[in-house]
Amino acid sequence: MSRIGKKPINVPSGVEISTTGEVITIKGPKGTLTQTIESKYVSIDIEGETLEVTRKSDSKTSRSRHGLYRSLAQNMITGVTDGYSKTLEIKGVGYRAALKGKVLEMQLGYSHPIHFNIPEGIEVKFAEKNNNVFTLSGIDKQLVGQTAADIREYRKPEPYKGKGIKYSDEHIARKAGKSAKK
Repeated sequence: MSRIGKKPINVPSGVEISTTGEVITIKGPKGTLTQTIESKYVSIDIEGETLEVTRKSDSKTSRSRHGLYRSLAQNMITGVTDGYSKTLEIKGVGYRAALKGKVLEMQLGYSHPIHFNIPEGIEVKFAEKNNNVFTLSGIDKQLVGQTAADIREYRKPEPYKGKGIKYSDEHIARKAGKSAKK
């Protein structure tokens, strides 16, 4: 039995859960999320203030989906109540970013500015004093994480000077540069 899959999920007040066929819809104070569930492998049972995911058989596929769909449901509930956020930092001389409507414009040492279209459901906020630190936030954990990864992909942090885009909690292992021979 999946250790993660067998844990029940507590549903906070103000969150509505409905299932129709293979689609689960969760509504909360911050918005609405939907997820398709493979009903031939798992079923979702809502009993009062708890949600449980149970598998229908002991097949390998069913066992693998058990914990997955429980985690997805938990992430959806957390998203519609609290939301998710990722903070990115831009380091480097002349490196900067600015928000122009729904487009993030970045100068990252290339000969041209990079224009990144912010997906629907993602909000970008810059730090008050430093416009090289910004936070992506939204209710969909997968979308927030993927958007942060896509932005970071334009200029990954390099190990010699630490220039590039990094997550705020990421540690960059620094390397020593060339040394002169004597």
